[in-house]
Amino acid sequence: MSAETSPERRADLEKRLVAVRERITAACTAAGRGPDEVELLAVTKTIPAADVIALADLGLRDFGENRAQEAAAKAEEIRAARPDLDLRWHFIGALQRNKAKLVVPWVTRVETVDSARLAAELDKQAARRGTPLSVLIQYSVDGDPARGGVPDAGLLDLAAQVTEARGLVLEGLLSVAPLGTDDEESFAAIEAAGSRLRAEHPAATVLSAGMSGDLEVAIRHGSTVARVGTALVGDRTVTSR
Repeated sequence: MSAETSPERRADLEKRLVAVRERITAACTAAGRGPDEVELLAVTKTIPAADVIALADLGLRDFGENRAQEAAAKAEEIRAARPDLDLRWHFIGALQRNKAKLVVPWVTRVETVDSARLAAELDKQAARRGTPLSVLIQYSVDGDPARGGVPDAGLLDLAAQVTEARGLVLEGLLSVAPLGTDDEESFAAIEAAGSRLRAEHPAATVLSAGMSGDLEVAIRHGSTVARVGTALVGDRTVTSR
């Protein structure tokens, strides 16, 4: 087990968590929504297991990772150190098909499904673990393949494939507002994509949009998940002390 989080670091995490929750509550109030409509997903890539445990002890249960090998090792380390914690792990990074077997055994939800081939591989791995795997489709606002995500034209076709897979459960959509674009326009497009998806698949109610810098705009446009890293854990070079 890594060194325990220092009292100073824990106090900093608690202060940040309170501030983030206040931002979410204020954004929901401004949008005429209840704060319980938006889930806080702590993005903990590069953050040591001890800090994840500290956040769990502060009441968080949902954690997002985007590096398959790092995340698998971290999840196992935490399970060994604190088997009492019932954490929900979300994979939110680009996922290569050959890394799916590293992710599926420990993950609660894969949120970056953007191709038929990846969906098929996840379905196969879910069958091997013996329980269905929840997934989100990653939607591309601008259609740039370098950023990942499925564009408008392929969204519903991919959704249909996911729902036909025995081992996958389609829960909704994830997207990121591209840098350099107008946030209002980007999140309006994401909201519209989520609406199209729900029209065909009413159970796909999750809309994961918005991060530390733009969660207020995302919540105004219907986001149900705020993926927060920097505002919650600080500089990514921070380690437990």
